[in-house]
Amino acid sequence: MQPVEIKKDIYWVGAIDWNIRDFHGYSTPKGTTYNAFLVKDDKITLFDVVKKPFKDDLVQNVKRLGVEKLDYLVVNHVEMDHSGALPEVIEVLRPERIVCSPAGKKALMDHYHREDWPFEVVETGQELSLGKRTLQFLETRMLHWPDSMMSYIEEDRLLISSDGFGQHWATSERFDDEVNQEELLAHAAKYYANILLLFSPLVQKLIAKVQELGLQIDMIAPDHGLIWRSDPGRIIQAYNSWSLQESREKALIIYDTMWQSTEKMAFAIAEGLNQEGAAFKLLNLKLNHRSDIMTEVLDAKAIVFGSSTINNGMMPSMADVLCYMKGLRPIGKLGVAFGSYGWSGEAVKHITDVLTEMKFKVLNGGLRVRFAPTPEDLEKCVDLGRQIGKEVKRAKV
Repeated sequence: MQPVEIKKDIYWVGAIDWNIRDFHGYSTPKGTTYNAFLVKDDKITLFDVVKKPFKDDLVQNVKRLGVEKLDYLVVNHVEMDHSGALPEVIEVLRPERIVCSPAGKKALMDHYHREDWPFEVVETGQELSLGKRTLQFLETRMLHWPDSMMSYIEEDRLLISSDGFGQHWATSERFDDEVNQEELLAHAAKYYANILLLFSPLVQKLIAKVQELGLQIDMIAPDHGLIWRSDPGRIIQAYNSWSLQESREKALIIYDTMWQSTEKMAFAIAEGLNQEGAAFKLLNLKLNHRSDIMTEVLDAKAIVFGSSTINNGMMPSMADVLCYMKGLRPIGKLGVAFGSYGWSGEAVKHITDVLTEMKFKVLNGGLRVRFAPTPEDLEKCVDLGRQIGKEVKRAKV
């Protein structure tokens, strides 16, 4: 990909990863991008680099713009997909200063052990003149690493937002208004649900800080995915909603089954939800990835977990998704467990215990059925679905 001018004398110089399919357990069926941005001013400034295998893409893009040497290299985030190429880029482009947050310097030292690099540490509110432009820094600790920060160019009303407001989506297009809007928001929601949900209280603080500083923003350039230029307020508003974990009248039935008995229970529970007029989705863990399930969790009010009992416990796929979900800490959810068993039946109890640990509102002790469900058992499942449906339709869980 050639450099793309996103503002006058400001260029995207990153790389596209068409082939990546997994990002720390997050499925990326449409790849991702590693965005980096170059400002041509009195001080030539590069914001972030790329994952190590893509170092040549970045260096070639910078050189295509007639740049052989940097004045500043701003490291907004030290994670390896944004700093992996740093040693090579520093060697080739020889920046006068490597600008980072206090935690960023520590993280760079921990990763690369280079005391000879020309660090310049900056903090929130500190400014740096590039010539015609003034650069302002905003530390965003734990969004989603301690070192994270964003960079704001006042004259261009441009927020270079690091891992905030991104999407894992490889495209030849660079801007939000060049792609399908529904798909764009879906990718952004998945990104938030799987990377930033845990840090939702900090997202609220960030939005408040942006308002407090009075930052005028007409473009947001994240380190992954499309650049928001048509209406950046739209993604900020979405982040506000997602960080408040606002839910709608929707239930999820997440299940795995051995011989379809638990699946029959799942469909009967769905029938009860349907009778109450509650929206729902059935998500078989054999067919749905944990990261796609988390995206659905983002706005669900009730989550119903079904598992057969195996080896005195829950199905491995259910343990996987619960472990993943627990780490992301969704709040304000109603939780219920169900499942079929042969002779011991511990799965429902184990799931309920996890839901309690996650501070879900647990509706009851769960519903268990021995071996294949009878018509009476299935009617109990329908009744449970109705009960969940009534709760979902209430104003607040």
